[in-house]
Amino acid sequence: MRAVLLALLLAGPATAQVPEPDTYRGEPYRAPVPATLQGATVIDAAQAIRLHGQGVPFLDVLPRKTRPEGLPEGTIWREPPHETIPGAVWLWDTGWENLSPAEQARLERGLAEASGGDPAAPLVIFCRSDCWMSWNAARRAVALGYAAIHWFPGGIEGWQAAGGAPLVKAVPAAP
Repeated sequence: MRAVLLALLLAGPATAQVPEPDTYRGEPYRAPVPATLQGATVIDAAQAIRLHGQGVPFLDVLPRKTRPEGLPEGTIWREPPHETIPGAVWLWDTGWENLSPAEQARLERGLAEASGGDPAAPLVIFCRSDCWMSWNAARRAVALGYAAIHWFPGGIEGWQAAGGAPLVKAVPAAP
């Protein structure tokens, strides 16, 4: 049974029967994703580990946790840590269905910095397994003219299951 579960994790998310939508996807974000992303290369965990070893920049688009509404004044709230693939740039909140101007600017700035201003430079975009946020962000990158986008739908869980380098504490990109 363990071997079957490990094989499923290594194979990546169950994507075979989800059609690629014509627009960005909203709630629920944690759901099966398509096996394709027009204009991007879909990669599995082994390919992600190989690209990471080659120094290809990784962009994590998982949202940031915000202070819960309704906390009494004076309550100390600490943002929970987010762990990510070593070296990844955490472009938080850039995978929503609809982006605010600040989120769109963060994505555009992050893509430009990670690519060194070269829209042909390879970039890997990920989040969690079966998470539409990475699909949305990768689709936006393609729409912005980035020609070598690698979408990693297995995300952090796929990375860990495949034996990728241990996760590290993420530092959020500047607002």
